[in-house]
Amino acid sequence: MIKELAEFGKRIRKGHDALKDEPISVDLVINEDGSFHSFSVIDKISRPAEAITSKKGKARLLLDKASEVLNYSGFCSNIPENEKSEKQNKAESALQYKHQLFLKKLQLYKELDVLKPVFDFYYDNRENGLDKAFREFENQVGEKDRLGNIAFRIKDDRLHEQQVVYNAIIEKFEIEQAAQLSGQQKVCSICGKSDFPVLDQPHGMIKRVPDGQKAGCALVSYNEKAFESYNLKGNDNSSICTNCAKNYVEGLNWLLANGSENTITDKKGKEKQYFSFTNRKNLGSDTANIYWTREEESIDDIHLLDNPDPGEITKLFDSVSQGDKRTVRGIKPNQFYSLTLSGAAARIAVRDWIEISLDDYRNNIAKWFKEIAIHAYGETRYAPLHLLAMAGQNVKSVNDQTKARIATHLWNAALKNSTPPLWILAAILKRIRFTESSENGEIKDPVTPDRAALIRFILNRNNKNGGIMIKEQNDPNDKSPAIVCGKIFAVMESIQRAAQGKDLNAGIRERFFSFASTSPAPAYGRLMKLSQNHISKLKHDKPGLAVLLDRQLQELCNNIDGFPTIFSLEEQGQFALGYYHQKQQDYDNAKINKELQPLLENQED
Repeated sequence: MIKELAEFGKRIRKGHDALKDEPISVDLVINEDGSFHSFSVIDKISRPAEAITSKKGKARLLLDKASEVLNYSGFCSNIPENEKSEKQNKAESALQYKHQLFLKKLQLYKELDVLKPVFDFYYDNRENGLDKAFREFENQVGEKDRLGNIAFRIKDDRLHEQQVVYNAIIEKFEIEQAAQLSGQQKVCSICGKSDFPVLDQPHGMIKRVPDGQKAGCALVSYNEKAFESYNLKGNDNSSICTNCAKNYVEGLNWLLANGSENTITDKKGKEKQYFSFTNRKNLGSDTANIYWTREEESIDDIHLLDNPDPGEITKLFDSVSQGDKRTVRGIKPNQFYSLTLSGAAARIAVRDWIEISLDDYRNNIAKWFKEIAIHAYGETRYAPLHLLAMAGQNVKSVNDQTKARIATHLWNAALKNSTPPLWILAAILKRIRFTESSENGEIKDPVTPDRAALIRFILNRNNKNGGIMIKEQNDPNDKSPAIVCGKIFAVMESIQRAAQGKDLNAGIRERFFSFASTSPAPAYGRLMKLSQNHISKLKHDKPGLAVLLDRQLQELCNNIDGFPTIFSLEEQGQFALGYYHQKQQDYDNAKINKELQPLLENQED
């Protein structure tokens, strides 16, 4: 995994290892004599600057935070008077340490003539330089922009972007590398070479990790003796050279952040800005997935998982069925990679790693859509992955992580053709038994197309016995007891609604669905008696409909040899699917049969 991340980072990185693109928030404009001129706020740009692996105990040359550059901290003035002395002393001590690190780094480059105005700013002309800039900082720079990096500028030229400065940074970096390599025989565990040193230093922080620290998280970290072995200290244990470390860190940061700003118009006609990621998919509040290919190639098919378009899915089916799967001997096909991760305090928790060929990737996605297809209200529907993941989410819990866990398994199933665990089925059935009410108080249908699609998918993928696969729509040849029981329950509900109308306080679905789907024998004993009463009433009001529904009920009952005592978890899922398919069949029949029109009026879409 780290090897592929390092290879990707090498592909996208530009420039020398000693330099890295860093964001700039404010330009500190000074004159040739080092006196302060003004502050200029910058709008989201990044420029190459000295690369450092960690901010702890380090400062960056000519581009850093206000605490390092100006010895500034905005919180000291907010400390209550009775606590000010002790807390301010600690804060000022830490602040002074950071500022001294910045000045110490600057001293390493005092031979550069181009930096003389900066030295004058801090030393020879301090009163008109640093002191004046400190006084004007809060007046000229907004509170939000004070948190970003500050760069030195003379007229239109940023000093850290001067080629002579870059050359000096690179020269010092290479001298340090040579010194670190001297006498070292360590081979990097990633690249297999000894061209760069393996050091006990942070590899770099990964930012924008879901549920991680804002300052960033570490993918590789040995900060306790319990993690160390063979007398090695810290990151020496990883045997990752400085070059591979920079590559994987930059590659991972790029994949987590790459994207663009977009505009969307809401229902009220108002435009809203949102950020669209290119190589990242958020699976939940604490989980994200990043993906890429070994060689640059379009993988637009992956966006169909969240935005399924029937036309594009049909094209995918055609492409896969007509594709030439033969590969040239000796040439490795392009690979697709996917990494699922979460934040765990200051570390990254790797939840999953996928590595497959692009041919398998496309074949598996096509198979995924065939298996999640469901017939709904007269058409075939393909549910987005994020809606399928919500099928088992606990709606009462604001921070429920079930959705993220389900989404991770479904992502695997879509890309690797893997089998999702049965606990997801248990979560869906739990949601179905929890009868939801809409905003106006009406009872919603518990088995939605999304839930039915996911139940069908899980049951078919977990079918190890080679039996009949459950189809996307009603199959009259499927005589599985649980499926038939679900259909019988749906017909009984239709009979009740036709006899008593849609506005029921609590129909058999609300009172008996959970009972019938788990213990059918005792449940159907009572349900049969209720249905006969409802049919008797219906014969007086709508005799034609009563005959049709009674015949439908009898035909289904003839397909089952007694009601089972109890249903297993898988059979409970089959029951729910049988119920759903019968409801959809009634909907389709009502479209062409006038006698069944009352069923349409009493059925929710």
